[in-house]
Amino acid sequence: MDLSLTEAERDLAELCRQFATKEIARRAPAAWERAECPTDLLREMGQLGLLGMLIPEEWGGIGMSTVGFVAAMEQIGLADQSVAAAWQAHVTIGSLPLYLFGNDTQRERWLRPLAEGHVLGAFGLTEPEAGSDARNITTRAERREGGWLINGRKAFISNAGTDMSFGVTLLARTEPAEGGAPRFGSFVVEKDTPGFSMGPKLRGIGWRGLDTRELYFDDVWVPDEHLIGDPDLGMGQFLATLEVGRISIAALSLSLTQAVLDLAIEYAQRRQQFGRPISQFQAVQFKLADIATELEAARWLTYRAAYLRDTGQPFLKEASMAKLKASRVATAAASEAVQIHGGVGYMLDSAVARFYCDAKVLEIGEGTNEIQHVVIARALGC
Repeated sequence: MDLSLTEAERDLAELCRQFATKEIARRAPAAWERAECPTDLLREMGQLGLLGMLIPEEWGGIGMSTVGFVAAMEQIGLADQSVAAAWQAHVTIGSLPLYLFGNDTQRERWLRPLAEGHVLGAFGLTEPEAGSDARNITTRAERREGGWLINGRKAFISNAGTDMSFGVTLLARTEPAEGGAPRFGSFVVEKDTPGFSMGPKLRGIGWRGLDTRELYFDDVWVPDEHLIGDPDLGMGQFLATLEVGRISIAALSLSLTQAVLDLAIEYAQRRQQFGRPISQFQAVQFKLADIATELEAARWLTYRAAYLRDTGQPFLKEASMAKLKASRVATAAASEAVQIHGGVGYMLDSAVARFYCDAKVLEIGEGTNEIQHVVIARALGC
């Protein structure tokens, strides 16, 4: 199987490398320190066409392959994980539901501005009592004449509260309160809709530059044209989108692992102990060798999952495997990179410490690693 990049994919990766090196790496760390989402950078990425990565040109995107998206993510995430996280959430769960399940009128109204980079997309699934158990969500959408009345609460929703956000696409129960199997629909709720409000930006140990909040819906009325796809099939629609999101988290994990490996190698070659660079000690060499080996294994899993999606083959199991492996590798690599740096690596002034803080959420977002085990086991027939 040939996973070498096409010319278009290589050109995209190089564009992202240059922007990440010249702009993101220079400006994003200050936003991380201030715990602010650098929407100025995201707008500039939109001007480069990067916010419409997986959307066809017909709807304002660039129609890039999933493999190309992974290659681009490796470059963006090398510079800053918060910017990369906001970007990948917009490109996948923030935009794809509208492309995959919306009608042409909805695509023109909401998808085109997202793909052209004018606004930032968000998707609302998680609730205080429903995360891995997605079918336990309690936010409800009750049919009313000409539309739907939405009530409920969402938690840990990224990209909905910035000055660039258009609103949120959310998942809500659509069946009556009593009886029957649970049914779900996806709805667009625009900013400034009466009854739609949000809490303050949440404070995480990492991804400090990503805007994440709780969202509240109190008698929010939306017309019928805000329903995306089938009112009873929203859960399946979301899960189909989430498969792509898992590939993007795997790609984000690759970028973090590469970043901390590069930092650890540079520091080990420079740091002197006992009269020589610590890179000459086997204890350090073995750590670096293990990180590099595990990174390549995770990279092949991730690119294979992307390749399968691009060629129209089933990729559910492979996406979960890639996300599981790559996120594990990233958290372990970040820990070892801090260990190599010693006390310097423990200080938040160091780049490796910021990556260390950002790493853990990779095992949680887009489906916890425990859920990935369940998905993989089911695919194996268990």
